[in-house]
Amino acid sequence: MASLLMITVPSVARGDRPAPTKHSILVVIGAAGEAEYGELFQDWADQWRRIAKLAQADISVLGESADGSNDRELVAAALRQQADAPCDIFWLVLLGHGTFDGHAAKFNLRGADFTAEELGGWLDPISSRMVLINCASSSAPFINALSGEDRIVITAAKSGYELNFARFGQYLVDAFADSSADLDKDDQVSLLEAYLTACGRVAEFYDGEARLATEHALIDDNGDGLGTPANWFRGLRATQQAKEGAELDGARAHQVHLIASDRESRMSAAARQRRDALELELAALRDRKADLEEQTYFRELESILVQLARIYQDVQDGESTAGSGTEKVAQ
Repeated sequence: MASLLMITVPSVARGDRPAPTKHSILVVIGAAGEAEYGELFQDWADQWRRIAKLAQADISVLGESADGSNDRELVAAALRQQADAPCDIFWLVLLGHGTFDGHAAKFNLRGADFTAEELGGWLDPISSRMVLINCASSSAPFINALSGEDRIVITAAKSGYELNFARFGQYLVDAFADSSADLDKDDQVSLLEAYLTACGRVAEFYDGEARLATEHALIDDNGDGLGTPANWFRGLRATQQAKEGAELDGARAHQVHLIASDRESRMSAAARQRRDALELELAALRDRKADLEEQTYFRELESILVQLARIYQDVQDGESTAGSGTEKVAQ
């Protein structure tokens, strides 16, 4: 049965590319409080611009104008506009400070702030898949408010009471263009890989300063509103046991690539959709391994791996269709 794991993924022949995944990014720079933080947030926003250029993604940045008194309305208006301009994946990135009073978590703007619940209402009309990243302190309650189907939510804090300035945002955006963040060596950095890399570098910062870490990021991609910390992962898989058997996060975030590899770019949307579904089946199967008989486990494993290999073969052959791989398995 070990030979089943030796299925290779062929290199992709050159040719016409299918339409790439369309990413649209909105970066919001919040109130700096002090000039030092303002410079940092601007640097992070500029790095998002550089990443968006590499990804051929649309990007808008709010919070740079001289007058910030109406930033709240500008954010709400930008999100209303996004609802009328659907894309494959919409990214909202919040760079700044947050607060939590025990009841409501807020993202601080130069004028009136907005709460996690208010942001959730602004996002509801948007039909695209979403990546929602709050790089501020006190940001954990945003997971509870924003989590849902086809949404990935990342916060810099694991609690509303992690009140100190968070450095997570710097390390996260830097990871997307860092080859060392490509943990599975597939020539692209997934959102999960960027998250885990950023968390590792945050921990290294506090260790290097001999300081107690005051920020611990969370990721939620299964819609349960709970979130999973980086130290629950071994490699790219969450291995800790969640309370009451709750599903762990990470599999869906590992399927999101802002800067796609050459192989990924040559996949049709249908092939990517089928591949992603099979990968989620594979992750679920591995989670159930201890409950299955060995023969059953390896039989189901073989079926999934063969279908994945055939999808990649279709891409190499120029077919790039999800359906053909499925039909061959049924023969």
